[in-house]
Amino acid sequence: MSDVAVAGSDRRVAARATRPAWRQPLAIVGAVIAAAWLLIAIFAPLVAPYGPLDQDFTAFQGPSGSHPFGTDELGRDVLSRVVYGSRLSIPLALLLVVLSATIGGTLGAIAGYFRGIADGIVMRVTDLVFAFPAIILAMVVTAVLGRGIRNAVLAIVIVAWPSYARVVRGLVLSIGDSEYVQSSRLLGVSSRSALVREVLPNVAGPVLVLATLDLGTAILLLAALSFLGLGAQPPDPEWGSMVATGTQYFQYWWMGTFPGLAIFTAVIAFNFLGDSLRDAFDPRTAQEGRRP
Repeated sequence: MSDVAVAGSDRRVAARATRPAWRQPLAIVGAVIAAAWLLIAIFAPLVAPYGPLDQDFTAFQGPSGSHPFGTDELGRDVLSRVVYGSRLSIPLALLLVVLSATIGGTLGAIAGYFRGIADGIVMRVTDLVFAFPAIILAMVVTAVLGRGIRNAVLAIVIVAWPSYARVVRGLVLSIGDSEYVQSSRLLGVSSRSALVREVLPNVAGPVLVLATLDLGTAILLLAALSFLGLGAQPPDPEWGSMVATGTQYFQYWWMGTFPGLAIFTAVIAFNFLGDSLRDAFDPRTAQEGRRP
């Protein structure tokens, strides 16, 4: 067999090993739903038929042509409030995931690379945060800081950063002992430069996977705090607070059902994307999943 044929066969094998992660139906569904919610959040004024605070309609109207999601107890259009709620839930989830990854990743990299006292302090604080259920600790922090969406975001960041610290620390510990990192140190590269140039780029993939999965968790935690009255406050349109209002009017099922479906679809979309990213960065996981 010629070298060209062998090279072509190798490329086809490599393509079959890498493409299935993004050709899976769940990956496509997740990408489509996530992109749809992002577009809805960006173009909410164009998508929503009415203003989120308009009270110009009859209260408790069921789903109809003029109000596909019905109206709430104050005569506000539920569809418009769900659409505008995406402008609150999704950007805030992105913000807190970025903050958590930045804080946790930085502390984890310092702990794993320099070890010693820094490692002990960071890991003990991480263990302390992990000792409490995330939602309980977030409720306590929000209750101390005061109600409001800003304090809710801060509370979730406090709860979420240890996951990144632990993941990054473990990766840095393994990569820091590799030969190419030790060689760069022997050539006179400073600790800071070696950490930034040699170690952190190899940590980016797993952190991206964790961040994508955490987007769904962040949306759930924000909705949970708002559901309990600790997050977004009326009259702001927020999915969790809308579900909480819907629980007070069970006979008007549409008030809580449609915001709940919005939370469900957004969370499951980012979970699908996170699983697909994990398979893309670690093909062995995908192969084990397809193995009979």
